[in-house]
This record gives sequence, structure tokens and C-alpha cells, in this order.
Amino acid sequence: MGDISDNKPRRQFLKHTVSSAAVATASVIGVDKATAQAASSGPVGTTTQGALAGYLWLKPSEQGFVEALVDHLCPPDALCASGVELGLNIYFDRALGGDWGNGNRLYLKGPFVKGSANQGYQLGLTPAQLFRAGTQALMAYCKSNVGKQFDSLSSEQKENILILMQSGKLEFDNGIPSQVYFEHLLQMFYEAMFADPIYGGNRAKAGWKMIGYPGVTANHRQNIIQFKNKPYRVEPTSIADVS
Repeated sequence: MGDISDNKPRRQFLKHTVSSAAVATASVIGVDKATAQAASSGPVGTTTQGALAGYLWLKPSEQGFVEALVDHLCPPDALCASGVELGLNIYFDRALGGDWGNGNRLYLKGPFVKGSANQGYQLGLTPAQLFRAGTQALMAYCKSNVGKQFDSLSSEQKENILILMQSGKLEFDNGIPSQVYFEHLLQMFYEAMFADPIYGGNRAKAGWKMIGYPGVTANHRQNIIQFKNKPYRVEPTSIADVS
């Protein structure tokens, strides 16, 4: 993954780094067909509304942090709305409050030791616990070192803190590895941006449209033959569209 401080436009950064993330999914709670349709049909450029608009798991202080984070990583421009307008914050809330956040398929019986990079995740925390502990540590760091909470910082200050976490140079008082926490946040951001709108993010399929992902259509084989060596542009199809 490229450094987030690269001078590339952030949209270009997304296109180059997450083309495979369009198929990402997460276990969420309280999503039925009507909710999914409401989540996927709203216009780009409007604040997330409908059944997926309210928070279920995030605390108020965490809500402000997540909104600031997704708006910083996905600022509004001519190609796309802001992260909050795309519902990325709602994806965070539903994913962390659901089975995935609770670590239902994660081995948590230990022993937990510091492993090498190729050994993957080694902490004895569920995704929700890692998010909460890491966010609390980040809030404490911002307060003691900058005098403000993350959501009140300038764009440059936010960027500098994220870069410090990305490199692992920022040390949290509670012992949470800042690099692991950063990777956790970034992965959730990618999923929120490119998962099916049924999970709360990618509102109006804006993420899919940006990278040209067709969605869950079942006729890819025919399209590959028909559009061989030709541009393939189609309105993306979501789970709600075919259910």
C-alpha cells in the first residue's frame, strides 16, 4: 500500500489500491430487504438517511471520530460525495456492532504473542475491542499532544497523525500497536467504500461507479465475450436490486 502522504489525488489513490475490495462484505445487524433498498437508492451528495442512518453501536465520541476519519479519507470532489454522505460511518457502526465485530469466527483462546508480519493478526481482541481500545488511545494522544480531539484537527494534523500510526511510530499509552490499529481502520474504510450498499456504505453505488465495478450481475461470462477488447460500462447491480 502506498503512503497516505503521497501527492496523488485521493480518488486516484483509491482507484489504484482497492480495485479488489469491491467484493468485500461484513456481518451486520438489522438489515432486511426494505432497509437494503433504502440504503442503496439514495442520491449521491445527500446525507445518509432512512433505516441505516442511525448509530447502533458507536459511542457519541466515536461517532465524531469515525465521521472525521471517513471524510478525511474520502473528501467530496467532482467525482464523489464525502465519506459521511456515502454512509461509510454507518458501515463502521454496523460492522463493529455485528458478528464480525464480536469476533464470532476469530480464534481468541491464545496464547497471544508478537508475531511476524506474515503471521497476520496476533492480538487477543475482537475487531470491536481493537477499534474501541485504539480509538480511546488515539483520543488520549490527541488531547495530550495537540490539545484537541481528532475531529477538531486540521486536515494536515489529521494526515500527520495517520502517517505516524501507519508507520507504527505513534505509541499509545494502553499498549495497542498503532500500526495494527491503523490497518484495522483502513481496511474497514476500504470495505465501507466498496462493499455492497446493503451494508450501509457505498451509498448509491458511488464507489463501484468510480472504479467501474458492475456489481453482482450474473452474466459476466457473456459480457466478457460480448465486450472483448471493448469498454464495458453498465449501471452497477446491488444485492437489493436482485432480491
